Amino acid sequence: MPEAVPPGFESLATSRAYFTQESMLAVETRKRKLFIGLPRETSLQENRICLTPEAVKHLIDEGHEVVMESGAGEPSKYSDHDYSEAGATIAYSQKEVYEADLILKVAPPTQDEIEFLKANQTLISALQFGTLTADYVMALTRKKVNAISFELIKDPSGARPVVRAMSEIAGSTVMLIAAEYLARSNEGKGIILGGITGVPPSQVVILGAGTVAEYAARAATGLGAEVKVFDNHIYKLRRLKQNLGTQLYTSTLDTFALSQQIRRADVVIGALNAEEGRVPFMVPENMVASMAPGSVIIDVSIDQGGCFETSEMTTHNKPVFRKYDVIHYCVPNIASRVPRTATNALSNIFTPILQEISQHGGINEVLFTNEHFRSGVYVYKGSLTNATIAKRFNMRYKELSLMIAVRN
Repeated sequence: MPEAVPPGFESLATSRAYFTQESMLAVETRKRKLFIGLPRETSLQENRICLTPEAVKHLIDEGHEVVMESGAGEPSKYSDHDYSEAGATIAYSQKEVYEADLILKVAPPTQDEIEFLKANQTLISALQFGTLTADYVMALTRKKVNAISFELIKDPSGARPVVRAMSEIAGSTVMLIAAEYLARSNEGKGIILGGITGVPPSQVVILGAGTVAEYAARAATGLGAEVKVFDNHIYKLRRLKQNLGTQLYTSTLDTFALSQQIRRADVVIGALNAEEGRVPFMVPENMVASMAPGSVIIDVSIDQGGCFETSEMTTHNKPVFRKYDVIHYCVPNIASRVPRTATNALSNIFTPILQEISQHGGINEVLFTNEHFRSGVYVYKGSLTNATIAKRFNMRYKELSLMIAVRN
């Protein structure tokens, strides 16, 4: 017979009070309040701003402070009242905005704006390799700031979210621009972008097979145009065809084939990505001269040096010029043509980034913790940390990973 269990012993044996248990310790919170400055853009007819009023309200509700220069949101159709109602402080001078610890703006600061910067301040803005100068880099290093580039920031997947978002906008917009300048009202060829029954479709050539090319090709094929894409990276061409889900004329940048297609093209889009600081291929002047009068060139890569030998940077006020009677559209910030959309896209990217900086306890801590975020840094505590920039201007640089390893 089984041995009798004393009364109450079973309940004692199963009681958790007599088991070894984990002790819950308090977790140290490193969350840091951010002081964010949003200056008004003053260069290159920049119409975007990095945060919407909704994003500002969200950040302020989390305990952060935001100061915005009066009128900064107007080009994106956001009023000072919208930001004030969201909780932002409206400043009426640049100097007041640049008192913030973290400056968030779209275009790189001008030389006058750099004078407002102070040591240990963090600047997050575009870098624009095509117009970058050694004097600009030297000015930032002298100020001993931390400078982070939009174009270089990566997410955990290795993608560049700002570049991707702005490229999607640019790719969707370029075909609208092309259609506008092909029209007779703008002294174009007087043809429709696309095709209709019984009329041969318009010819569109795209240089590059990245995000801009994908969205431009999608828009053009949707309108019925015949699209041809050139890029030296076969994997990009293959990915583009898969993403579009259609058979598409693709080719490497073979000079003979390209010259034949450009000569017949109604629209040529330059959307090659810079490699090692420069665009890998440039269409020579004689190819441009062979195009039919009234044809349209849109150089999306103009801010990186351009894809065409005949390209010259233009502005939104005067976006085009003619050479060999070919219309050239070379505005560097095409996304600024639709600033409200672009501002919402930027805000969706930067709000989580700012929250991440806060949760880690500040910019130094987030750089130490998150390797993907380091890719955007090109000046850290007054030292140049980007090898590509250093090589371009023959300047000395320091390895960021070594600098943050001995941070204090």
